[in-house]
Amino acid sequence: MTKLPVRLRAAPMSTRALLVATSAWTLLGASAAVAQGVGTVPPAPTGTAPVPEQSTPSAAASAANTTIAPSTPSPGEEIVVTGSRPIAESIAAALRIQKESPALVSVVSADAAGRLPDQNVAQAVSRLPGVGVQRDQGQARYINLRGAPINWTTLSIDGINIISPEGRDARFDSIPSAIASQIVVRKAVTANMTGETIAGNVDVITRSAFDYDGFHIAGKLGGGYVELGKRQEYEGQLVLSNRWDTGVGEFGALVSGSYYQRDMVTDNAETDWEVVGEDRRPGNEDRVWARETENKLYRLTRKNYSVSGKLEWKPTPDHRLFLSSIYTAFSDDESRNNYIFDMDDQQSRVPTSTAACPVTTGLAANTTGYADVCAGNTPYQGTVYGIDLNSNVLIREYRQSVFTNTVGGDHDLGRIQVRWRGNYTRSVDDRSAPAQLNYDSGSFGTNGAGAPNRLTVAYDLTDKQHPLVELYRTLRSSTGVLSRGARVNQIEDFGATLARVRGLKAKDITDAYTGKLDFSYDADWFGGTKLMFGAQYDNRKKESNERLLDITVSSSANPYNLPLNYSAVALANDPAFKGEYPLGYLFRYHGKKQSIALVDQAEAAGAQYVPVTANFYDVREEVWSGYGMFETKMDWGSIVGGARVEHIKNKSSAFATVNGTSSLVTIPRDQTLVYPSLHFNWDIDQTKKLRLSFNTGASRPDYDQLRPNLIVSDANQTISGGNPDAEPERAKGVDLYFEWYMQPQGFFSLGAFYKDVKDTLFDTTRPFDSDLLNLNGVDRSGYIFSGIANGGDGYIWGIEGAFQQQLEGYQADLGLPDWMGGFGVLLNATYNKSQAETPDGRKVMFPGTSKWVMNASLFYEKYGFSARVSYQNRTKWIDAIGEFDTINGVFRGTTGGDEYWARDDELDASLRYAITPNFEVYADFANLLNGPGRRFAGVSARTMEVETFGRRYTGGVRFNF
Repeated sequence: MTKLPVRLRAAPMSTRALLVATSAWTLLGASAAVAQGVGTVPPAPTGTAPVPEQSTPSAAASAANTTIAPSTPSPGEEIVVTGSRPIAESIAAALRIQKESPALVSVVSADAAGRLPDQNVAQAVSRLPGVGVQRDQGQARYINLRGAPINWTTLSIDGINIISPEGRDARFDSIPSAIASQIVVRKAVTANMTGETIAGNVDVITRSAFDYDGFHIAGKLGGGYVELGKRQEYEGQLVLSNRWDTGVGEFGALVSGSYYQRDMVTDNAETDWEVVGEDRRPGNEDRVWARETENKLYRLTRKNYSVSGKLEWKPTPDHRLFLSSIYTAFSDDESRNNYIFDMDDQQSRVPTSTAACPVTTGLAANTTGYADVCAGNTPYQGTVYGIDLNSNVLIREYRQSVFTNTVGGDHDLGRIQVRWRGNYTRSVDDRSAPAQLNYDSGSFGTNGAGAPNRLTVAYDLTDKQHPLVELYRTLRSSTGVLSRGARVNQIEDFGATLARVRGLKAKDITDAYTGKLDFSYDADWFGGTKLMFGAQYDNRKKESNERLLDITVSSSANPYNLPLNYSAVALANDPAFKGEYPLGYLFRYHGKKQSIALVDQAEAAGAQYVPVTANFYDVREEVWSGYGMFETKMDWGSIVGGARVEHIKNKSSAFATVNGTSSLVTIPRDQTLVYPSLHFNWDIDQTKKLRLSFNTGASRPDYDQLRPNLIVSDANQTISGGNPDAEPERAKGVDLYFEWYMQPQGFFSLGAFYKDVKDTLFDTTRPFDSDLLNLNGVDRSGYIFSGIANGGDGYIWGIEGAFQQQLEGYQADLGLPDWMGGFGVLLNATYNKSQAETPDGRKVMFPGTSKWVMNASLFYEKYGFSARVSYQNRTKWIDAIGEFDTINGVFRGTTGGDEYWARDDELDASLRYAITPNFEVYADFANLLNGPGRRFAGVSARTMEVETFGRRYTGGVRFNF
C-alpha cells in the first residue's frame, strides 16, 4: 500500500465519500449527467488534475477553478489519505464541470496520467446515460444521443465545431480518445453553441501543459490478441509537457502522440430482399424473396493515430495566448473476397400464373425456380438452378483525417472577459480502392442452354444468425428442366471468368475557417448576472472528386491480355480460410499486390482513370452567427437564457445530366435562422437539483445532399440526385431533470425530454413538384424524383435514469470486512420513443432511435487494484428507410421494408493494478459475448447482414511521471 502525500481537513466519512465516489465514476469510464447544489467547497486535493480552460464562456469554464465533491467535509480533524487511487482525480474534474454547467452535461475525464478508458471518442462516451453508439466492424463509430439520428449530434474540439470527413454525420472513430483530457457531452443547447446542434454536442477538450506542475511525461504501451483469425492488436501513447516561468511570463508546451492498430478478419453473410411482381400465386402479398445472398470475407488492418502540440503563453495570470495543432487519422486497409449468388438472375422467367399450385408440383422447363412456390421454394428455403455467380475481389485503402489548427487568447479584464479564436481545419475522406476485380458465370443462353455452366444453389435462410448455402453443378434435361448435379466444394473449381477490372481514386476534402469572438460582463444585477455576447464566422468548402478506371473484358475482347481464369495462381495468396463462418464451400484468398498489379497492367497498357462527373460536387457554405445570453444567480439557483442568430449562405455546384448531356450547374441559397433557449436550475438543497430547459436547433442537409447533380430522363420521366432545395430539420425541445447526491457516496438522477421536429428529412421517391428544370419548353414538374426530401413533422421523447452506489462507508454497518467497501455498481437506462412522417406519408421511428439504451457495471477499486465488468445493451433501431410501392395491388416495401439494426449487446471487462504511483499494468477484455452485428429488412426473420468479429484481449503497462 502506498501512502499518498494528500492531507485534507474533514470528517472521516466525508473524506471516504469523496475518494470512493470519484474513483467509482472513473472506473466506469464516464459519469452521469449530474450536478449538486451550488455551495461552498474545499480546495482541490494536491495532485488533482485541473479542468482545462474552456473555449467558450460558460459556467462550465468558471468551474475550472472550483472543486466539487459529492459531499462538503466539515472542518476539523486532519485526515491522511492512504492507498493508490489516482483515477479518483479524474472524477473530481468531471463533477466540477457537471455541477457548475448552466445546462445539462455529461463528462468523461482523463486521470492525472491522461488516461481515458477506451480507444476512440465514441467508445469513451458510450457508457454515459442516453448515449447509443453504432458500430462498424465491431468498432464504435457514430453516436445516437437520446434516440436521435446521428446527424443531430455535432463534434467539436476545444469548442471549435469540426466538420467530419464524412460531412455532418460526425464520425467519432476517427478521433482517438488519447488526445483528450476530457470529453463533454452537452445535451441541452445554449445560445453560445452552434445552431446545427439538435440532440447535443460532443466537445473534446485537449490537454494543456498548465494541467501539470512542471515537466510531465506519461504514456502506455500494450499489445493484444484478436480471437477470430488469430490476429494482433498494438497500442501506444506518449505525452510530454513542460512549463517555464520567464521574465515575460510563463510558457507551456505539450506534445503528444498515439497509435492503435488492429489486424482482423470478419465473418459476414448478407442477403438482399425484394417483392417479386411476377410472383402472383395465392399468398404473394406476404412473400418477400431473397434476390441475392452473399458472403463478404474481410482481411483488414485498422489504425487510429494522432499527433498534437500546444504552445501557450501567460504574460500575466489574467491573460493567455495559445497555438495548437492536432492531426488525427483513421485508416482501413481492406482486402475482401465477395461471393454473390444472384438468385433473381432470371427473374423474367418466373411463372406468372395466379392459380394455386397443382397437386403435382415441380420446376417448369427453362426456369430457375426463383420466386416459384410451385417448385417447392419458400422465401427462406429452397433451391435455385443455373444462376449466376458474381465473384468480386476488392482492395480498399480508406483514410480519414482531421487536421485542425487553432490560435486564440483568453483575457480577464476585471468585470470583462474576452475570448477569441481563429481556426483552420482540413478534413479528408479518401475512399480510394486501388483494385476491384469482377468474375461472372457464362450466359444462361436461349431456353437455358448455358445453364450447365452456372451454379445451382440450395439456400437455407431460416437461421437468422447463419444464413447458409450449398453449391452444386447444374444439369439440364432434354426438355429444358434443370436439376442439381455434383456438389461444388472449392468455389474456384466452378470456373468463373474475369469480366471487369476497376480502380478508383476518390477523395472528399473539406476546408473550414472559423473566427470567434466572445465577451462576458459580470454585472451586479439580482444576485449576480453574467452577460455574454459573441460573434462567429464560418467559411467551409467541400469538394468531392472521383476518377475511375473501368474495363469490361471477355474472352473475345481482352485488349490488355488480363488473365481470365478465376483460379489463376498469379492472384492466389493464402488458401486457408481464417474465419469460422460455415460457408458451405472453400475458397482461396487473393493477394493485395497481385490484384493491384492487374490494374497497373491495364493502366500501363493504355487504360485511363476518367473523372466521374456524376459524383462530383463543390458545396460552399458561409455562416454568420451572433448570440446574446445571460446567466443570473438567484438564492434558489440560476437562470440562463438567450438567443442565437445564424445567416447561412450556400452555393452548390455539380453536373446535371439531361437526356445524356451533362453541364455544370450552380445553385445559390441563403436563409436566416434564430435559436432561442432558456434554462432554469433550482437548488432544492445541498444535495438535490432540478433542471428545466427549453431549447431550439436545426439540422441542415449534408453537403452531398445539397448538390444539384440531377440526372433527368425525359424518356422515363424521372429525376434523381441531390436536392439543393431541401430545408433544414428544425426542432424545439424541453428537458426536465432531477439530480440527487445520496450521502455519503450515492447518486441518482431521473429526467424526461421531448423534441418537436419540423420538415423531417428522408431519402424518398416522389413527384418532383418544382419548375426548376422546366427547360426548353418541357414541363418536368410531374416527373418522379429519387433523392433527399422533406417529409412532415415528428417527435422524440424519452425518460432517462441513472444510479450509482458503492459499499464504501456502509460495510461496517452491514458487518462486512473493510476490503468489501471497494465494490460498487452503476446503472443507467434511457427509454426513447419517436415518430416521423416520411415524404410518402408513412409514420416511422426516426433512424437511430432504440426504444431502450442501457448500461450496467459492477466494479471494484481498493488498494491500488481496480476491476470492472460492463454490459451495454440497445434495442433495435432503424438504419435506413426502405422504398415502398404498390405491387400486385399491395402497398409494401419493395426491398422488404425499412432496414433495422437488431439488438446490440456488449460485454467488456478491465483490470488495473498500480505497482507504484508512477507505474501501472492493465488488461482489457472486449466483445466477450462475441455477438454478431445484424441488420434485417422489415421483420427480424429477414436478415440482411450478419457479421462477427471475435473477442479481443489487450494488456500492457502505463507510466506517469
